[in-house]
Amino acid sequence: MRILHTADLHLGQILYQYYDRVDEHVYFFNQLEKWVEEFRPDALIVSGDIFDVAQPSAATWKMFTRAFVSIRQKAPEMHIVIIAGNHDSASRLQAHSEVWALASTTIIGTPPPPAIDISKDPDRFIVRLPAGFIISLPYMASSRNDLYLKLQEYVDKINSNNLPVVMTGHMTATGADMQGHKFDIGNLHNIDPDSLGDKFDYLALGHIHRPQTIGHSADIFKDEVEYEAPVVRYSGSPLHVSCDETYPHSVSLVEINERGGAVRIRQLKIDQLRHFKNLPESEKTFDTEKDAINEIKKFIKNGSDHCYLRLRFKDSTVLASDFNNKVYSLLESSGKDLRYNPKHIRVTEKAEIIPGIENGNDIRLETITQMENPLDFIRMNTSKFPDLSIEEIEKAFEEIETELKSLREES
Repeated sequence: MRILHTADLHLGQILYQYYDRVDEHVYFFNQLEKWVEEFRPDALIVSGDIFDVAQPSAATWKMFTRAFVSIRQKAPEMHIVIIAGNHDSASRLQAHSEVWALASTTIIGTPPPPAIDISKDPDRFIVRLPAGFIISLPYMASSRNDLYLKLQEYVDKINSNNLPVVMTGHMTATGADMQGHKFDIGNLHNIDPDSLGDKFDYLALGHIHRPQTIGHSADIFKDEVEYEAPVVRYSGSPLHVSCDETYPHSVSLVEINERGGAVRIRQLKIDQLRHFKNLPESEKTFDTEKDAINEIKKFIKNGSDHCYLRLRFKDSTVLASDFNNKVYSLLESSGKDLRYNPKHIRVTEKAEIIPGIENGNDIRLETITQMENPLDFIRMNTSKFPDLSIEEIEKAFEEIETELKSLREES
């Protein structure tokens, strides 16, 4: 069984409230089409976060449709499996599922209701292919590991030819390397992959943007690897979703010969239309506004034609109120495709340490000022508060976010 695995497309993303990424996504889809033609996989799996927001624009839906219709035309014998992620509207994706089923495309937006007996309708979440089985479950706000276990038991009973079994999911797996990934509050619930059973060969995950195989951190950027089943892997996002995701991104080409056999993974490196760059390009900082403007002018003359720029200043550097407007004007008049991140990096001139933190757990002030999620700070200080239950706090945040999401959907 051969599959292509990707996730976290975030179609319709607007960066810095100003720049759409349509051409970047089209650039990626062109590469994906070539890989589909070259490798002729049995299935293409997209493991959630298809869209960046729950209510994408008509233009974004059109891009989604065009891209996957074109992919379908390149490989009409290939099956496509798409599941909803935490950024998607599960009900909206599910509403399109019956039409896409006519094009050998399975879309799973909504999970089964909590009270339903999954054994009475397992085939809604199981794709049967000549080469193997795909168990498809979307993002679920609460732990429902029993669904994975029951569906595996069902497939195990009908898998008389010992065919490979692949699962999909959109979650945060224990042991994942989250470097560069900025979580939304409420999406931090960790699931231990060992609790999801072992009657599968490959679990195709989405949610974490850094490509990786759980339990094999040393191999994170190896082009080709082989492991014994079961294997749990994040394909990572096709694009750098934020300026902190400076690592390479890829699509995973996965080959499995038989149930319980070897799983071979090849990373197909994605060529990015635009990269993220910091100025100064060294680890230095700008002391003055004039220094920054001069460096930008030099970069325009000698640098890349396609990129996002972010500036690094000393924390004490004073900028004029119209500084960002000056930068926008410089970049727009350059005739180059240069985009600007107006949220600067501020670096303290001395290593200011937050008092009261135990030795070994010191936190620099600059680290805290750049934090966007209060749970990040809480996690860094759990040893100082032995009676604190981080699991209870995470659950509380998750419940609040789930309720807020429901209210947004209703409105």
